[in-house]
Amino acid sequence: MGLPVAEDARIEVPLADEAATERLAARLAALLRTGDVVALSGDLGSGKTALCRALINALPGPAEEVPSPTFTLVQVYERGDRQVWHFDLYRIENPEDVWELGFEEALAEGISLIEWPERLGGQLPQNRLDLELTVLSTDGQPRRAALRGLGTWAARLAEDAQELAGA
Repeated sequence: MGLPVAEDARIEVPLADEAATERLAARLAALLRTGDVVALSGDLGSGKTALCRALINALPGPAEEVPSPTFTLVQVYERGDRQVWHFDLYRIENPEDVWELGFEEALAEGISLIEWPERLGGQLPQNRLDLELTVLSTDGQPRRAALRGLGTWAARLAEDAQELAGA
């Protein structure tokens, strides 16, 4: 039975626990290409960094520690033949400041995982995957991931909706 996919390529994935988040991250990692942007939004503690950690470690290469880049603003990981740029823009005050963090290089040569993408304003690329995490209960579990494909991601998300949702 197929999952319903709206015309603008949106899907929702229930995340019952950390293992479900890791499975979604692994499925997403398999789809990522150089130049891709994944914009992760959600409240503090919703699991954005946990998803990024699982996604980075699902890519080729040895398992490594993936700390939150809250204070460094960006961390770069070599994964196989690709670079993953993990941005946390919570503390950025001016959207233009992102260019000083190597954003242009990340967009051209890497995979960009961006926490707090709303801080970029008009600097956020139109071609991207938006991934919003929502905590559904007071104990932090379960959660829901809402994915929305924009630009070329719309067709990719529609094509891979069942794989991402684990169907």
